Amino acid sequence: MLIAASTTELTDSLSTPNVFWTWPFVAILLAIALLPLNRRTHHWWEQNRNKLLVSVVLAAATLAYYGFRGHGIGGGHEPAAAEPAPASAPAPESAHATPAGWQTVVGVLRHAVLDEYIPFMVLLFSLYVIAGGIVIRGDIQATPLDNTTILAIGGILASLVGTTGASMMLIRLLLRTNMERRRVAHTIVFFIFIVSNVGGTLLPIGDPPLFLGYLRGVDFFWTLRLWKEWAFVLGALLAVYYVYDTWQYRHETAAAIREDRARIEPVQVHGMLNLVWVLGVVLAVALLDPSKPVPGTGWHAWPYLREGVQLAMAGLSLATTHASLRRDNKFNYTAIGEVACLFIGIFITMQVPIEILHARGPELGLTQPWQYFWATGVLSSFLDNAPTYVVFFETARTLPELHNGMLALVGGGHIREDLVVAISCGAVFMGANSYIGNGPNFMVKSIAEQAGVKMPSFFGYMAYAAVFLVPLFLAMTWVFFRP
Repeated sequence: MLIAASTTELTDSLSTPNVFWTWPFVAILLAIALLPLNRRTHHWWEQNRNKLLVSVVLAAATLAYYGFRGHGIGGGHEPAAAEPAPASAPAPESAHATPAGWQTVVGVLRHAVLDEYIPFMVLLFSLYVIAGGIVIRGDIQATPLDNTTILAIGGILASLVGTTGASMMLIRLLLRTNMERRRVAHTIVFFIFIVSNVGGTLLPIGDPPLFLGYLRGVDFFWTLRLWKEWAFVLGALLAVYYVYDTWQYRHETAAAIREDRARIEPVQVHGMLNLVWVLGVVLAVALLDPSKPVPGTGWHAWPYLREGVQLAMAGLSLATTHASLRRDNKFNYTAIGEVACLFIGIFITMQVPIEILHARGPELGLTQPWQYFWATGVLSSFLDNAPTYVVFFETARTLPELHNGMLALVGGGHIREDLVVAISCGAVFMGANSYIGNGPNFMVKSIAEQAGVKMPSFFGYMAYAAVFLVPLFLAMTWVFFRP
């Protein structure tokens, strides 16, 4: 027994990457966070080809590590949907699922690109294209009640069409509504809080972190379990915004109020057929999971049929939506191209920290939901919340199972449900703490500035978050995640 234990420890030591090799993952996240803020690199970073260059170089460094390290990938590094070995199966001769060298590189690419990156990007692309064909025209009076109503609609819509889709659909309506007012920046900040982040909590298509959880075996409809946390944060933010905007409205000039009342146009929604294509995407994601049978049948969807249906829905949107509607939305592929260029690097480079967390996760000492909520949230504030979700999800999977309160993952395995709740809320909600916490944040900021709104600086925005979000997250900790 002593010899067997020593052999196991030695094998674990050999198969676990040195923390040094997380540097490509750290480097790409720092590039996303810092290069847009530096005057010397700001314009260079705006080009998607330069983002792709950084991603490819750092991904190549990670793949070179896997190619030359001398051993393969352990079974714990496989995707959650992998078929679990029977309890009676004999232990493998080696802890490694792949031989060293090129086959290990292929294994990493299969897991990172085929199993995760392609489904992730196809979902975002499909919703982005379809939402780009829905145009909301009009100019209603910019009263606190009307503004709050727009934010509330966005807070619900974001779970159905994604935070990026809902942000694209509603930001220009909100800007037109408030174009006569002088005090507008706070409204856009709360729009980012609510529509670009908190609203996308209830379905995996709502926010990228939740979709990555779905790819790791969390049931599609499990996120509806988060409705209490979603309602708590959304309701509090809407109430605070209404009070704050009422105070701001009282300080508007009389001329601005008269001009706002004089320019009223009824709201009209065009491109409604796209809602049918959105429903098609939702049904494809919910029903065509290749790791489980289609409900009511014993049939498993073919690999990538789910993604094919989503792309078909996007193609139907392009074919059935008049080009003038996309022009009105100033639709282009730059924003989704940026996501594609960055995330190919993120998905490959994060394989090393994920492998480390599989082996060393319990040593971090994170065991309580409140710890996962704040650990995930703080990192999601300054790094992209999607890979941050993955890191702590994988950490939670390494903890011992409980007798009760375990969430069964599709395809095999279990994870503590209270920790998944905390990780999900931390990633989605605290992605609103900075401009770089979630993809739509910067997009909304850019659109608002193009419309003439003087938005807060990077640290000015964080001051808003410190005043309005952090106290709310402390209250949420007390209500939902008390030890």
